[in-house]
Amino acid sequence: MKIKLTLLLSLCMLTLVSMSGNDMNKPNVIIILADDLGFGDVHLLNNTSKIPTPHLDQMGKDGMIFTDAHSGSAVCTPTRYGVLTGRYCWRTWKKRGVLNGYDRHLIDPDRSTVADVFKSAGYATGCIGKWHLGMDMPFKHDRPDRPKGEAYLDVSQAIDNGPTENGFDYYYGISASLDFPPYQFIENDHFVGASDRIFDASGFPMYRRKGEGNADFVHTDCLDVLTAKAKAFIDEHQEDPFFLYFPLTAPHKPVAPHPRFRGLSKMGHYGDFVMQVDWTVGQILDQLKQLNIDENTMVILTSDNASFMYQVDRTDKYDHCHVADSSMQAFDVKNHRSNYQFRGTKADIWEGGHRVPFMVKWPKGVKTATRCDETICLTDFYATFCELLNLNHDRNAAGEDSFSFLPLLQGHEKMREEPVINHSSGGMFAIRNKDWKLVLGNGSGGREAPRGNAFAGPYQLYNLSTDISESVNVYDENTNVVEEMLKTFDLIFERTETKVKHKNIE
Repeated sequence: MKIKLTLLLSLCMLTLVSMSGNDMNKPNVIIILADDLGFGDVHLLNNTSKIPTPHLDQMGKDGMIFTDAHSGSAVCTPTRYGVLTGRYCWRTWKKRGVLNGYDRHLIDPDRSTVADVFKSAGYATGCIGKWHLGMDMPFKHDRPDRPKGEAYLDVSQAIDNGPTENGFDYYYGISASLDFPPYQFIENDHFVGASDRIFDASGFPMYRRKGEGNADFVHTDCLDVLTAKAKAFIDEHQEDPFFLYFPLTAPHKPVAPHPRFRGLSKMGHYGDFVMQVDWTVGQILDQLKQLNIDENTMVILTSDNASFMYQVDRTDKYDHCHVADSSMQAFDVKNHRSNYQFRGTKADIWEGGHRVPFMVKWPKGVKTATRCDETICLTDFYATFCELLNLNHDRNAAGEDSFSFLPLLQGHEKMREEPVINHSSGGMFAIRNKDWKLVLGNGSGGREAPRGNAFAGPYQLYNLSTDISESVNVYDENTNVVEEMLKTFDLIFERTETKVKHKNIE
Protein backbone atom coordinates (compact mmCIF):
# COMPACT_ATOMS: atom_id res chain seq x y z
CA MET A 1 0.00 0.00 0.00
CA LYS A 2 1.34 3.40 -0.98
CA ILE A 3 1.64 5.88 1.91
CA LYS A 4 1.32 9.50 0.91
CA LEU A 5 3.60 12.06 2.50
CA THR A 6 0.87 14.66 2.58
CA LEU A 7 -1.47 12.19 4.29
CA LEU A 8 1.11 11.59 6.99
CA LEU A 9 1.36 15.34 7.50
CA SER A 10 -2.39 15.49 7.91
CA LEU A 11 -2.33 12.65 10.40
CA CYS A 12 0.24 14.52 12.45
CA MET A 13 -2.01 17.57 12.49
CA LEU A 14 -4.85 15.57 14.04
CA THR A 15 -3.31 16.37 17.40
CA LEU A 16 -4.61 19.90 16.89
CA VAL A 17 -8.21 18.69 16.93
CA SER A 18 -10.07 18.55 20.21
CA MET A 19 -11.12 14.92 20.51
CA SER A 20 -13.14 15.20 23.74
CA GLY A 21 -16.50 13.97 22.48
CA ASN A 22 -15.95 15.80 19.21
CA ASP A 23 -16.05 12.81 16.86
CA MET A 24 -19.83 12.52 16.98
CA ASN A 25 -20.17 16.21 16.16
CA LYS A 26 -18.18 16.07 12.95
CA PRO A 27 -20.54 16.74 10.05
CA ASN A 28 -21.10 14.16 7.40
CA VAL A 29 -20.23 15.57 3.99
CA ILE A 30 -21.76 14.66 0.63
CA ILE A 31 -20.69 16.14 -2.71
CA ILE A 32 -23.25 15.51 -5.44
CA LEU A 33 -21.48 16.36 -8.68
CA ALA A 34 -23.93 16.47 -11.57
CA ASP A 35 -22.57 15.84 -15.06
CA ASP A 36 -23.17 18.77 -17.47
CA LEU A 37 -25.98 20.40 -15.47
CA GLY A 38 -26.38 24.00 -16.56
CA PHE A 39 -26.81 26.99 -14.25
CA GLY A 40 -30.03 27.83 -16.10
CA ASP A 41 -31.45 24.32 -15.74
CA VAL A 42 -32.16 24.94 -12.04
CA HIS A 43 -35.40 26.87 -11.65
CA LEU A 44 -34.28 28.55 -8.44
CA LEU A 45 -31.33 30.06 -10.32
CA ASN A 46 -33.29 30.84 -13.48
CA ASN A 47 -36.92 31.73 -12.92
CA THR A 48 -37.61 31.48 -16.65
CA SER A 49 -36.62 27.80 -16.71
CA LYS A 50 -39.44 25.55 -17.81
CA ILE A 51 -37.83 22.41 -16.37
CA PRO A 52 -39.28 21.56 -12.93
CA THR A 53 -36.54 21.11 -10.30
CA PRO A 54 -38.47 21.09 -6.99
CA HIS A 55 -35.85 19.22 -4.93
CA LEU A 56 -32.96 21.41 -6.08
CA ASP A 57 -35.06 24.52 -5.50
CA GLN A 58 -35.91 23.42 -1.96
CA MET A 59 -32.32 22.50 -1.23
CA GLY A 60 -31.23 25.98 -2.25
CA LYS A 61 -33.94 27.57 -0.11
CA ASP A 62 -32.89 25.44 2.86
CA GLY A 63 -29.26 26.52 2.59
CA MET A 64 -26.95 28.81 0.65
CA ILE A 65 -26.72 29.32 -3.11
CA PHE A 66 -23.55 30.58 -4.77
CA THR A 67 -24.08 32.68 -7.88
CA ASP A 68 -20.44 32.91 -8.99
CA ALA A 69 -19.10 29.36 -8.66
CA HIS A 70 -16.83 27.92 -11.34
CA SER A 71 -15.67 24.48 -12.34
CA GLY A 72 -11.91 24.19 -12.65
CA SER A 73 -12.33 23.44 -16.33
CA ALA A 74 -15.08 23.66 -18.92
CA VAL A 75 -14.96 19.86 -19.35
CA CYS A 76 -15.18 17.01 -16.90
CA THR A 77 -11.91 15.11 -16.40
CA PRO A 78 -9.83 18.18 -15.46
CA THR A 79 -12.58 19.50 -13.19
CA ARG A 80 -12.80 16.17 -11.36
CA TYR A 81 -9.05 16.23 -10.86
CA GLY A 82 -9.36 19.65 -9.22
CA VAL A 83 -12.35 18.61 -7.08
CA LEU A 84 -10.36 15.77 -5.52
CA THR A 85 -6.87 17.28 -5.37
CA GLY A 86 -7.40 21.03 -5.00
CA ARG A 87 -5.06 21.53 -7.94
CA TYR A 88 -5.65 22.73 -11.48
CA CYS A 89 -5.40 19.86 -13.92
CA TRP A 90 -3.33 21.85 -16.42
CA ARG A 91 -0.44 21.46 -13.99
CA THR A 92 -0.42 17.74 -14.93
CA TRP A 93 0.33 15.98 -18.22
CA LYS A 94 -3.35 16.40 -19.17
CA LYS A 95 -3.35 19.86 -20.78
CA ARG A 96 -6.60 19.67 -22.76
CA GLY A 97 -9.64 17.50 -23.44
CA VAL A 98 -10.75 14.53 -21.37
CA LEU A 99 -9.74 10.92 -20.78
CA ASN A 100 -11.59 7.98 -22.30
CA GLY A 101 -12.86 4.90 -20.51
CA TYR A 102 -9.58 2.99 -20.78
CA ASP A 103 -6.99 5.70 -20.10
CA ARG A 104 -4.35 5.33 -17.42
CA HIS A 105 -4.60 7.04 -14.05
CA LEU A 106 -4.29 10.82 -13.88
CA ILE A 107 -3.92 11.34 -10.12
CA ASP A 108 -0.38 10.64 -8.97
CA PRO A 109 -0.49 7.83 -6.37
CA ASP A 110 1.48 10.02 -3.95
CA ARG A 111 -0.87 13.00 -4.21
CA SER A 112 -3.28 13.68 -1.35
CA THR A 113 -6.99 13.88 -2.15
CA VAL A 114 -10.02 15.19 -0.26
CA ALA A 115 -10.83 11.55 0.52
CA ASP A 116 -7.43 11.24 2.20
CA VAL A 117 -8.23 14.36 4.22
CA PHE A 118 -11.48 12.87 5.52
CA LYS A 119 -9.96 9.44 6.07
CA SER A 120 -7.18 10.95 8.18
CA ALA A 121 -9.89 12.48 10.38
CA GLY A 122 -11.57 9.13 10.98
CA TYR A 123 -14.30 9.31 8.33
CA ALA A 124 -15.66 6.45 6.27
CA THR A 125 -15.12 7.45 2.65
CA GLY A 126 -17.08 6.38 -0.40
CA CYS A 127 -17.18 7.23 -4.09
CA ILE A 128 -20.20 6.13 -6.10
CA GLY A 129 -20.66 7.12 -9.73
CA LYS A 130 -18.62 8.37 -12.65
CA TRP A 131 -14.86 8.38 -12.00
CA HIS A 132 -13.37 9.64 -15.30
CA LEU A 133 -9.92 10.19 -13.84
CA GLY A 134 -8.27 7.19 -15.38
CA MET A 135 -7.42 3.84 -13.85
CA ASP A 136 -5.01 1.15 -14.95
CA MET A 137 -7.08 -1.50 -16.68
CA PRO A 138 -6.16 -5.19 -17.04
CA PHE A 139 -5.91 -5.80 -20.80
CA LYS A 140 -5.75 -9.07 -22.68
CA HIS A 141 -3.17 -7.59 -25.03
CA ASP A 142 -1.57 -4.27 -25.92
CA ARG A 143 -4.11 -1.57 -26.62
CA PRO A 144 -2.55 -0.05 -29.78
CA ASP A 145 -3.35 -3.22 -31.79
CA ARG A 146 -7.00 -3.46 -30.75
CA PRO A 147 -9.52 -3.69 -33.58
CA LYS A 148 -12.66 -1.65 -32.95
CA GLY A 149 -15.51 -3.55 -31.40
CA GLU A 150 -13.36 -6.23 -29.77
CA ALA A 151 -13.65 -7.21 -26.11
CA TYR A 152 -10.15 -6.74 -24.75
CA LEU A 153 -10.49 -6.39 -20.98
CA ASP A 154 -9.39 -9.22 -18.72
CA VAL A 155 -12.19 -8.70 -16.20
CA SER A 156 -10.86 -11.46 -13.94
CA GLN A 157 -7.91 -9.26 -12.97
CA ALA A 158 -7.80 -6.28 -10.60
CA ILE A 159 -7.78 -2.63 -11.66
CA ASP A 160 -4.92 -0.51 -10.34
CA ASN A 161 -4.84 3.15 -9.28
CA GLY A 162 -8.58 3.65 -9.12
CA PRO A 163 -10.69 5.29 -6.41
CA THR A 164 -9.77 2.82 -3.64
CA GLU A 165 -6.11 3.80 -4.06
CA ASN A 166 -6.99 7.47 -3.81
CA GLY A 167 -8.48 7.59 -0.33
CA PHE A 168 -11.86 5.92 -0.82
CA ASP A 169 -12.83 2.92 1.30
CA TYR A 170 -15.52 1.91 -1.18
CA TYR A 171 -16.24 2.53 -4.85
CA TYR A 172 -19.06 1.57 -7.18
CA GLY A 173 -19.49 3.12 -10.59
CA ILE A 174 -18.22 3.42 -14.14
CA SER A 175 -14.77 4.32 -15.43
CA ALA A 176 -15.75 7.39 -17.47
CA SER A 177 -18.83 9.02 -18.98
CA LEU A 178 -21.89 7.02 -19.89
CA ASP A 179 -21.02 7.39 -23.60
CA PHE A 180 -17.58 5.77 -23.24
CA PRO A 181 -16.93 2.02 -23.12
CA PRO A 182 -16.45 -0.17 -21.21
CA TYR A 183 -20.16 -0.26 -20.42
CA GLN A 184 -20.07 -2.10 -17.10
CA PHE A 185 -19.92 -1.37 -13.42
CA ILE A 186 -16.83 -1.51 -11.26
CA GLU A 187 -16.91 -2.34 -7.55
CA ASN A 188 -13.79 -1.34 -5.67
CA ASP A 189 -11.01 -2.64 -7.97
CA HIS A 190 -12.88 -5.29 -10.01
CA PHE A 191 -15.42 -5.28 -12.82
CA VAL A 192 -18.90 -6.50 -11.98
CA GLY A 193 -19.70 -9.38 -14.33
CA ALA A 194 -18.27 -10.43 -17.65
CA SER A 195 -17.39 -8.37 -20.70
CA ASP A 196 -19.77 -10.25 -22.98
CA ARG A 197 -21.43 -7.76 -25.30
CA ILE A 198 -20.43 -5.24 -27.95
CA PHE A 199 -22.67 -2.17 -27.76
CA ASP A 200 -23.36 -0.44 -31.05
CA ALA A 201 -22.73 3.26 -31.51
CA SER A 202 -25.79 5.49 -31.55
CA GLY A 203 -26.51 9.13 -32.28
CA PHE A 204 -28.00 11.95 -30.24
CA PRO A 205 -29.87 11.93 -27.91
CA MET A 206 -28.86 8.35 -26.99
CA TYR A 207 -25.32 9.14 -28.08
CA ARG A 208 -22.69 6.56 -27.25
CA ARG A 209 -19.52 5.13 -28.77
CA LYS A 210 -19.23 1.55 -29.95
CA GLY A 211 -17.53 -0.71 -27.45
CA GLU A 212 -17.55 -3.61 -25.06
CA GLY A 213 -19.52 -4.04 -21.89
CA ASN A 214 -21.64 -6.30 -19.75
CA ALA A 215 -24.81 -7.68 -21.33
CA ASP A 216 -26.83 -6.72 -18.25
CA PHE A 217 -25.74 -3.06 -18.35
CA VAL A 218 -28.68 -0.78 -19.22
CA HIS A 219 -27.89 2.87 -19.80
CA THR A 220 -31.31 4.10 -18.71
CA ASP A 221 -30.98 2.18 -15.41
CA CYS A 222 -27.51 3.48 -14.55
CA LEU A 223 -28.51 6.52 -12.49
CA ASP A 224 -31.05 4.48 -10.51
CA VAL A 225 -28.43 1.84 -9.72
CA LEU A 226 -25.96 4.45 -8.51
CA THR A 227 -28.61 6.20 -6.42
CA ALA A 228 -29.47 2.92 -4.68
CA LYS A 229 -25.77 2.30 -3.97
CA ALA A 230 -25.35 5.81 -2.55
CA LYS A 231 -28.34 5.35 -0.26
CA ALA A 232 -26.96 2.00 0.89
CA PHE A 233 -23.60 3.60 1.71
CA ILE A 234 -25.33 6.29 3.78
CA ASP A 235 -27.43 3.69 5.58
CA GLU A 236 -24.37 1.57 6.37
CA HIS A 237 -22.42 4.51 7.79
CA GLN A 238 -25.18 6.47 9.50
CA GLU A 239 -23.49 6.00 12.88
CA ASP A 240 -20.09 7.14 11.58
CA PRO A 241 -18.89 10.44 10.27
CA PHE A 242 -18.79 9.79 6.54
CA PHE A 243 -17.73 11.49 3.33
CA LEU A 244 -19.59 10.50 0.17
CA TYR A 245 -18.48 11.71 -3.25
CA PHE A 246 -21.44 11.07 -5.55
CA PRO A 247 -20.55 12.03 -9.15
CA LEU A 248 -23.67 11.49 -11.27
CA THR A 249 -23.83 10.33 -14.88
CA ALA A 250 -26.50 12.84 -15.89
CA PRO A 251 -27.62 14.88 -17.72
CA HIS A 252 -24.48 14.13 -19.81
CA LYS A 253 -24.91 12.29 -23.10
CA PRO A 254 -26.34 9.76 -23.75
CA VAL A 255 -29.46 11.66 -22.77
CA ALA A 256 -31.00 8.58 -21.24
CA PRO A 257 -33.73 9.33 -18.69
CA HIS A 258 -35.44 6.35 -17.18
CA PRO A 259 -38.76 5.61 -18.97
CA ARG A 260 -40.73 6.75 -15.92
CA PHE A 261 -39.44 10.30 -16.52
CA ARG A 262 -40.13 10.39 -20.26
CA GLY A 263 -42.37 13.28 -21.22
CA LEU A 264 -42.65 14.71 -17.69
CA SER A 265 -40.77 17.93 -18.39
CA LYS A 266 -42.37 18.63 -21.77
CA MET A 267 -38.87 19.86 -22.66
CA GLY A 268 -37.61 16.79 -24.47
CA HIS A 269 -35.32 14.04 -23.23
CA TYR A 270 -32.82 16.55 -21.84
CA GLY A 271 -35.48 18.20 -19.69
CA ASP A 272 -36.63 14.78 -18.52
CA PHE A 273 -33.05 13.84 -17.62
CA VAL A 274 -32.65 17.03 -15.59
CA MET A 275 -35.83 16.07 -13.75
CA GLN A 276 -34.27 12.68 -12.95
CA VAL A 277 -31.19 14.44 -11.58
CA ASP A 278 -33.51 16.52 -9.40
CA TRP A 279 -35.30 13.35 -8.23
CA THR A 280 -31.92 11.75 -7.44
CA VAL A 281 -30.95 14.67 -5.21
CA GLY A 282 -34.33 14.38 -3.51
CA GLN A 283 -33.69 10.70 -2.81
CA ILE A 284 -30.46 11.51 -0.99
CA LEU A 285 -32.01 14.34 1.03
CA ASP A 286 -34.99 12.13 1.96
CA GLN A 287 -32.65 9.33 3.05
CA LEU A 288 -30.78 11.68 5.38
CA LYS A 289 -34.04 12.89 6.89
CA GLN A 290 -35.41 9.39 7.38
CA LEU A 291 -32.22 8.39 9.19
CA ASN A 292 -32.40 11.57 11.30
CA ILE A 293 -28.89 12.63 10.29
CA ASP A 294 -29.79 15.52 7.99
CA GLU A 295 -29.17 18.25 10.59
CA ASN A 296 -25.44 17.63 10.74
CA THR A 297 -24.85 16.56 7.15
CA MET A 298 -23.36 19.05 4.70
CA VAL A 299 -24.76 18.36 1.24
CA ILE A 300 -23.16 20.17 -1.69
CA LEU A 301 -24.73 20.14 -5.14
CA THR A 302 -22.78 21.38 -8.14
CA SER A 303 -21.78 20.39 -11.67
CA ASP A 304 -18.49 19.49 -13.33
CA ASN A 305 -19.06 22.12 -16.03
CA ALA A 306 -21.91 23.84 -17.81
CA SER A 307 -24.48 22.25 -20.12
CA PHE A 308 -23.67 20.95 -23.61
CA MET A 309 -27.03 22.19 -24.92
CA TYR A 310 -26.60 25.00 -27.43
CA GLN A 311 -28.65 28.16 -27.17
CA VAL A 312 -29.96 29.08 -30.60
CA ASP A 313 -32.48 31.37 -32.24
CA ARG A 314 -35.11 29.95 -34.57
CA THR A 315 -34.03 32.42 -37.22
CA ASP A 316 -30.78 30.51 -37.79
CA LYS A 317 -30.05 27.02 -39.07
CA TYR A 318 -31.78 25.48 -36.05
CA ASP A 319 -35.13 27.01 -36.98
CA HIS A 320 -36.78 23.60 -36.47
CA CYS A 321 -35.52 23.36 -32.87
CA HIS A 322 -38.80 23.04 -31.02
CA VAL A 323 -39.25 22.93 -27.28
CA ALA A 324 -39.51 19.17 -27.06
CA ASP A 325 -37.47 18.11 -30.10
CA SER A 326 -35.15 15.62 -28.44
CA SER A 327 -33.23 15.02 -31.67
CA MET A 328 -31.71 18.50 -31.44
CA GLN A 329 -28.76 19.23 -29.17
CA ALA A 330 -30.10 22.72 -28.59
CA PHE A 331 -32.87 24.82 -27.11
CA ASP A 332 -34.32 27.87 -28.75
CA VAL A 333 -33.45 30.83 -26.53
CA LYS A 334 -37.14 31.73 -26.37
CA ASN A 335 -37.91 28.37 -24.77
CA HIS A 336 -35.05 27.59 -22.40
CA ARG A 337 -31.48 28.64 -21.65
CA SER A 338 -29.56 25.79 -20.04
CA ASN A 339 -26.61 28.10 -19.47
CA TYR A 340 -28.77 31.03 -18.46
CA GLN A 341 -27.67 34.34 -20.00
CA PHE A 342 -24.02 33.31 -20.17
CA ARG A 343 -22.14 33.14 -23.44
CA GLY A 344 -21.07 29.74 -24.78
CA THR A 345 -21.51 26.15 -23.70
CA LYS A 346 -19.61 23.32 -22.07
CA ALA A 347 -15.96 23.32 -23.25
CA ASP A 348 -15.80 27.12 -23.80
CA ILE A 349 -13.70 29.66 -21.92
CA TRP A 350 -16.70 31.98 -21.68
CA GLU A 351 -19.00 31.88 -18.64
CA GLY A 352 -21.34 29.44 -20.37
CA GLY A 353 -18.57 26.85 -20.17
CA HIS A 354 -17.66 26.89 -16.49
CA ARG A 355 -20.08 28.92 -14.34
CA VAL A 356 -22.01 26.20 -12.56
CA PRO A 357 -24.87 25.78 -10.09
CA PHE A 358 -23.59 25.49 -6.53
CA MET A 359 -25.63 25.15 -3.35
CA VAL A 360 -24.93 23.95 0.17
CA LYS A 361 -27.43 22.61 2.68
CA TRP A 362 -26.18 22.06 6.24
CA PRO A 363 -28.83 22.88 8.86
CA LYS A 364 -26.34 22.95 11.75
CA GLY A 365 -23.85 25.12 9.93
CA VAL A 366 -25.48 27.19 7.17
CA LYS A 367 -28.38 29.60 7.48
CA THR A 368 -31.41 28.99 5.31
CA ALA A 369 -32.30 31.13 2.30
CA THR A 370 -28.86 32.73 2.04
CA ARG A 371 -26.92 33.76 -1.03
CA CYS A 372 -23.25 34.34 -1.73
CA ASP A 373 -22.00 36.32 -4.73
CA GLU A 374 -18.28 35.80 -4.10
CA THR A 375 -16.21 33.96 -6.71
CA ILE A 376 -15.25 30.39 -5.80
CA CYS A 377 -13.84 27.40 -7.70
CA LEU A 378 -14.38 23.66 -7.35
CA THR A 379 -10.67 23.32 -6.56
CA ASP A 380 -11.56 24.97 -3.24
CA PHE A 381 -12.99 21.82 -1.66
CA TYR A 382 -9.59 20.63 -0.41
CA ALA A 383 -8.84 23.74 1.68
CA THR A 384 -12.44 24.06 2.82
CA PHE A 385 -12.54 20.55 4.22
CA CYS A 386 -9.16 20.95 5.88
CA GLU A 387 -10.49 24.00 7.71
CA LEU A 388 -13.78 22.24 8.49
CA LEU A 389 -11.85 19.43 10.18
CA ASN A 390 -9.29 21.71 11.88
CA LEU A 391 -6.47 20.19 9.84
CA ASN A 392 -3.47 22.10 8.63
CA HIS A 393 -3.41 22.85 4.90
CA ASP A 394 0.14 23.15 3.64
CA ARG A 395 -0.40 24.53 0.16
CA ASN A 396 3.19 23.71 -0.75
CA ALA A 397 2.48 20.01 -0.19
CA ALA A 398 -1.08 19.58 -1.47
CA GLY A 399 -4.08 21.52 -2.75
CA GLU A 400 -1.98 24.38 -4.09
CA ASP A 401 -4.92 25.98 -5.94
CA SER A 402 -7.43 25.55 -3.13
CA PHE A 403 -8.78 28.29 -0.85
CA SER A 404 -11.36 27.72 1.86
CA PHE A 405 -14.90 29.02 1.41
CA LEU A 406 -15.93 27.85 4.90
CA PRO A 407 -16.05 31.48 6.17
CA LEU A 408 -18.57 32.25 3.41
CA LEU A 409 -20.77 29.38 4.59
CA GLN A 410 -20.59 30.85 8.08
CA GLY A 411 -21.80 34.22 6.83
CA HIS A 412 -18.48 36.07 6.90
CA GLU A 413 -17.24 38.31 4.12
CA LYS A 414 -14.12 36.87 2.55
CA MET A 415 -12.72 37.17 -0.93
CA ARG A 416 -10.79 34.29 -2.43
CA GLU A 417 -7.10 34.82 -1.69
CA GLU A 418 -6.15 34.32 -5.32
CA PRO A 419 -8.01 34.95 -8.61
CA VAL A 420 -9.66 31.95 -10.24
CA ILE A 421 -8.05 30.60 -13.39
CA ASN A 422 -10.54 29.32 -15.97
CA HIS A 423 -9.56 26.72 -18.56
CA SER A 424 -11.28 25.50 -21.74
CA SER A 425 -11.30 22.07 -23.36
CA GLY A 426 -8.88 23.30 -26.03
CA GLY A 427 -6.38 24.67 -23.52
CA MET A 428 -7.36 28.35 -23.50
CA PHE A 429 -7.00 30.28 -20.22
CA ALA A 430 -8.78 33.13 -18.54
CA ILE A 431 -8.20 34.86 -15.21
CA ARG A 432 -11.01 36.26 -13.10
CA ASN A 433 -10.35 39.06 -10.60
CA LYS A 434 -13.41 40.72 -9.04
CA ASP A 435 -15.51 42.16 -11.88
CA TRP A 436 -12.81 41.70 -14.51
CA LYS A 437 -12.27 38.64 -16.67
CA LEU A 438 -9.33 38.45 -19.05
CA VAL A 439 -9.35 35.72 -21.72
CA LEU A 440 -5.83 34.87 -22.88
CA GLY A 441 -6.82 34.00 -26.42
CA ASN A 442 -8.96 35.11 -29.33
CA GLY A 443 -11.96 32.78 -29.24
CA SER A 444 -13.94 30.27 -27.19
CA GLY A 445 -11.19 27.67 -26.90
CA GLY A 446 -13.94 25.08 -27.10
CA ARG A 447 -17.07 24.39 -29.16
CA GLU A 448 -18.46 27.79 -30.10
CA ALA A 449 -17.16 29.81 -33.03
CA PRO A 450 -14.71 31.40 -33.25
CA ARG A 451 -12.64 28.79 -31.42
CA GLY A 452 -9.48 30.86 -31.72
CA ASN A 453 -6.05 30.06 -30.30
CA ALA A 454 -4.60 30.16 -26.82
CA PHE A 455 -2.15 33.01 -26.07
CA ALA A 456 -2.90 34.60 -29.47
CA GLY A 457 -4.44 38.04 -29.80
CA PRO A 458 -6.51 39.96 -29.67
CA TYR A 459 -7.11 39.02 -26.04
CA GLN A 460 -10.56 39.58 -24.53
CA LEU A 461 -11.38 41.66 -21.44
CA TYR A 462 -14.88 41.78 -20.02
CA ASN A 463 -16.40 43.64 -17.09
CA LEU A 464 -18.84 41.06 -15.78
CA SER A 465 -20.60 43.54 -13.49
CA THR A 466 -21.99 45.33 -16.54
CA ASP A 467 -21.62 42.68 -19.25
CA ILE A 468 -22.37 39.24 -17.86
CA SER A 469 -22.92 37.93 -21.40
CA GLU A 470 -19.36 38.89 -22.44
CA SER A 471 -20.55 40.76 -25.50
CA VAL A 472 -18.25 43.82 -25.44
CA ASN A 473 -14.47 43.43 -25.42
CA VAL A 474 -13.07 46.41 -23.46
CA TYR A 475 -9.42 45.36 -23.72
CA ASP A 476 -8.25 48.49 -25.58
CA GLU A 477 -9.78 50.89 -23.05
CA ASN A 478 -8.29 49.19 -19.99
CA THR A 479 -4.64 48.41 -20.72
CA ASN A 480 -3.61 49.05 -17.10
CA VAL A 481 -6.10 46.45 -15.88
CA VAL A 482 -4.83 44.00 -18.49
CA GLU A 483 -1.21 44.54 -17.50
CA GLU A 484 -1.89 43.83 -13.83
CA MET A 485 -3.99 40.75 -14.61
CA LEU A 486 -1.31 39.34 -16.90
CA LYS A 487 1.28 39.72 -14.15
CA THR A 488 -0.99 37.91 -11.71
CA PHE A 489 -1.73 35.15 -14.19
CA ASP A 490 1.96 34.61 -14.90
CA LEU A 491 2.73 34.31 -11.18
CA ILE A 492 0.04 31.67 -10.70
CA PHE A 493 0.83 29.83 -13.91
CA GLU A 494 4.58 29.78 -13.36
CA ARG A 495 4.15 27.60 -10.30
CA THR A 496 4.21 24.86 -12.95
CA GLU A 497 7.72 26.06 -13.85
CA THR A 498 6.54 26.72 -17.40
CA LYS A 499 6.82 30.14 -18.99
CA VAL A 500 3.97 31.70 -20.95
CA LYS A 501 4.56 33.50 -24.22
CA HIS A 502 1.79 36.01 -24.98
CA LYS A 503 1.72 36.22 -28.76
CA ASN A 504 0.28 39.07 -30.81
CA ILE A 505 -1.95 40.44 -28.11
CA GLU A 506 -1.97 44.02 -29.37
